[in-house]
Amino acid sequence: MELQLAELINTAKVNQRDAHTPRLSPAMQELVKQQNAITQASDPMSKLEGGLAVNCRVDLNDKSIIEAASMATAFRGYESLLPGRDLRQVGLVSATASGICGGVHATASALCLEMALGIKPPPFGIVLRNLLLSCQYLSDNCMHLFVLAGPDYSQAIVEKTNPEIWSRAQQSKSQFSHLHGYTHISDIMVELNKGSGSLYREALQMVSLARQAYILLGGKYPHSESIIPGGVTMTADAHKLGHFSEMLQPFMHYSQKAAAIWDDIFDFMLSANPRYEDLGRSDASLLDFGQWDHPDHYDGSYQTCDIWGQHRWSTPAAIINGKLACVSLSQLNAGMEENLDYSFQSRIDIPAADVITHDPVGNAISQLHPWNKKTHAGKNASPNAYSWGSSLTWRGHNFEVGAYARLYLTAAAQKIPKSPYLHATGSSMHFLLSAANEKAVELEWHIPDVWNTFARNRARAYALAFNLAVTRENIDSAYRLLAVGETKTHAALNDANTNEAQTKQLGVGLWGASRGFLAHWAVLDKQRIDNYQIAIPSRINAGTTTPTRTPGPMEKALLNTPILETAFRNADDFAAIDIQRTIQSFDPCMNCTAHVLVNGSEQVLSKVIDTSFVPVK
Repeated sequence: MELQLAELINTAKVNQRDAHTPRLSPAMQELVKQQNAITQASDPMSKLEGGLAVNCRVDLNDKSIIEAASMATAFRGYESLLPGRDLRQVGLVSATASGICGGVHATASALCLEMALGIKPPPFGIVLRNLLLSCQYLSDNCMHLFVLAGPDYSQAIVEKTNPEIWSRAQQSKSQFSHLHGYTHISDIMVELNKGSGSLYREALQMVSLARQAYILLGGKYPHSESIIPGGVTMTADAHKLGHFSEMLQPFMHYSQKAAAIWDDIFDFMLSANPRYEDLGRSDASLLDFGQWDHPDHYDGSYQTCDIWGQHRWSTPAAIINGKLACVSLSQLNAGMEENLDYSFQSRIDIPAADVITHDPVGNAISQLHPWNKKTHAGKNASPNAYSWGSSLTWRGHNFEVGAYARLYLTAAAQKIPKSPYLHATGSSMHFLLSAANEKAVELEWHIPDVWNTFARNRARAYALAFNLAVTRENIDSAYRLLAVGETKTHAALNDANTNEAQTKQLGVGLWGASRGFLAHWAVLDKQRIDNYQIAIPSRINAGTTTPTRTPGPMEKALLNTPILETAFRNADDFAAIDIQRTIQSFDPCMNCTAHVLVNGSEQVLSKVIDTSFVPVK
């Protein structure tokens, strides 16, 4: 049952404290100040994406994390490049918001302008856009599971940080060796070794395969210029679709193998030390706008977004503290607020007459809604600020986003269209992957009892099957459309439903990246960009404390994380692997470093969180 709106607002106000009271201790404030000074002294053009610095204060005697502050290290501000531009340039510019996720940003921008301008893409263009999204998800999930986060559970790391667990792994039989081929847990850990492990190297091959499939339909990767408002510019026929389907066929058994490997690893780790259940532990508060539009229902209109939203192959929904709170796309958008209480950013005051108070269907929105947000690079004078990021909340509650959120929300909401490939039960997601002349692969992911670091990554492993099931559904839709002569892939920008009397037009592209939901908001004035705002998943998860003094999602997970590493004697040989595993479970998409302040001293340990990879030789 969905939570009532009044209940949501009231629970957000519980234990509200004065936001002007410093949240960080003097020692942590000094650490943040030092790190910010280092960042500002570096070349501002060297990393346009910015980065993340996760500052922690740890007690190595008590083996606990005392404080955590996730810090966006740069003012991004690329939204300021868009006001006044020709609408045909918006997608190309906004896609550069990410160096690795250009396609999903281009799509979010296209959806945003379709809504503002009244453009309805043709069904075949919608399906091709869905297939491009699936390719990017397949690529990024493989990268995270085995190239970025995977080595944190490898023989090289586990033997160094927890030799007692490595010894046990050598004696522990795998539960699912019949699915992945590894007899002992230690065998899996050896193949997770960075650079040399076969699982690491195999994942890079699968990443390459997914990107080749993307290029087949999208022209290039990651910044495909074929995605435009109104659909896509490239065409496809039955032959190209057949080639595309064949290219992705290896993912069928690979998705089963990946799920089995991570089921084995996490089940073993929990049996070896049940305290791993507290690693990155949080109440399940998740939000996603859904993705993969249904060609029979999507029309780009805000007036009908609750209808076409519930026909998406990933359900728009919010779960707050483990309870389903909303499945209405318009309400999810209307409830957004971006808070700058602990941010270095400064908000530009908007004249009262220009403040947007309601969305196009009459839902009230806040002055802090992204449609009402304008910022500049001038540094906020607040002594409590510690990040160039912000806190994005819904109805006063912060939330996590991620590939795992899609499984959890879709399973709980039970709204997805009927399909032979996937089914939501209310407590699980069931997948049936099949292909000609091959035995079908059947998997089921269950909503976990405890939400933590392992649960995030386990769900991400099953997200491979989710992505592939939706891909199969959309390939079938593409063939059906071609069979009836539906080959048009885009509507022209000049087909927009213009209204000369209407000055302001609102648009929002509610979409997703592999790391979680992605949104582009636009306010148009006489068909020119007046305001443009973007929310990206890594900055949502690494968001600051809320006005009610609730830590951001990553901060909260870290504060609940015990230090279970056993092999260190002092700070000099402390690897901070439990901190690293928790940060990696959020899959940050930009350079990320953990700065660990040892309690009772001035010693700071800096640990780079791996967001790159060793090339295969």
